Amino acid sequence: MSELATQPEIRDPYQFHPDEVQEPPRTIPQILRRIGPGMILAASIVGSGELIATTTLGAEVGYAALWLIILSCLIKPAVQSEIGRYVIATGETGAEAFNAVPGPRIFNINWVVLAWFTMAVITFFQIGAMYGGVAQVFNLVFPAISTTVWILAEMAITLLILLGGHYERIETLATIKVCLFTMLTLLCAALLVAQPSFSMADIVEGLKFQMPGKGIATAIAVFGITGVGASELFMYPYWCTEKGYARWAGTNDGSEAWQRRAKGWIRVMNVDILASMVIYCTATIAFYFLGAGVLHAKGIVPSAKDMIVVLSRMYTETLGSAALWLFYIGAIATLYGTIFAATAGNCRVFADITRIGGAFARGDYAARVRTRNRFIWFHVLVPVALILAIESPVQMVKWGGAAQAVLLPIIGIGAVYLRHKRLPEAVRPGFLATFGLWLAAILMSIFMTYYAFLSL
Repeated sequence: MSELATQPEIRDPYQFHPDEVQEPPRTIPQILRRIGPGMILAASIVGSGELIATTTLGAEVGYAALWLIILSCLIKPAVQSEIGRYVIATGETGAEAFNAVPGPRIFNINWVVLAWFTMAVITFFQIGAMYGGVAQVFNLVFPAISTTVWILAEMAITLLILLGGHYERIETLATIKVCLFTMLTLLCAALLVAQPSFSMADIVEGLKFQMPGKGIATAIAVFGITGVGASELFMYPYWCTEKGYARWAGTNDGSEAWQRRAKGWIRVMNVDILASMVIYCTATIAFYFLGAGVLHAKGIVPSAKDMIVVLSRMYTETLGSAALWLFYIGAIATLYGTIFAATAGNCRVFADITRIGGAFARGDYAARVRTRNRFIWFHVLVPVALILAIESPVQMVKWGGAAQAVLLPIIGIGAVYLRHKRLPEAVRPGFLATFGLWLAAILMSIFMTYYAFLSL
């Protein structure tokens, strides 16, 4: 039985409904009650990149890459905001927006969207690593049950959650996950600061603009997946659409009333972005501090099947052996929360790409849901098969992160094009937002060029 058959009251969130037009909230408390897409994004972001890749980088190079971690978190929201602004103002989806960028295309799908599609397939390695990480935790708690069995159990739970799951379910679960990992990570980071070995001089040294030589591959992967990665930049406009920001603004009729509503809901979206940025930036830096301050000091680097055992030492070294169960709970919430949030977002984009390619009409929501559910099966089965075959979560995360990093400049350039060539004049951002967009696109391009040069 299809999702729409069981819930006939669900309306197509990708179509404008005149009776849904709303005036945007004006006060901070009212605005905060309307955020939500950023919580899903934070749930998707804080996972393998932070718990695995960020702590691994800290273990490899100490505090030397701290500046890169902070920069990665701070510059990408400028691109995220511009993409969100565009979909609110036009009602287009994220893939539709980037499909308008000039260049080669196949089956009406252009090179930017095809590049994202390729990257998303490579990130199956990253998602597979998270299945493996959660299974390692459960295996440590219940050693009589193998990691393979736990991975298959995760697969079944993910299918149960996502098949037939609408926006509200995803947002609720994402918010719960964000609360769990934020509370645990901040506690551990605070205690790390209190340790005698903690030194402000190390942090100051880490803020110097220098590339960590021996950890360059991990550093680039971390740059790609910490903060808003290429995958999340494509996902975010879909969450904004399903939340209702574009529908609440209404169709662009050129009136002052529409301009007021559009600008108001764009302002709500920017608060949503800022709130999520504070959450994932704080969590990312906290994870990095633990890797650099605990694991690096002891010369321990996570790898393959001992990943969870090694990472757990960050917590036991900081809080004592009693913290082991806290770590297990935090690791499960962090990694598994990213599995369902990332899978839910990617499948929405994949379904929309097939629609753009001609698989079904834009207004056929039943077909969109059916296609999305088919991709959910695909997005679950493939990563599970990869982790069962490769069994090296750390390396798999690096592969996925490198793929996301390579795509970042393309998305940045695409966002610049949308800003200057297609965004309605009435809602174009001011100088500072435009400067931030250009700066982000340029910096992402510089980092990828540097990475390509080192790879020669």
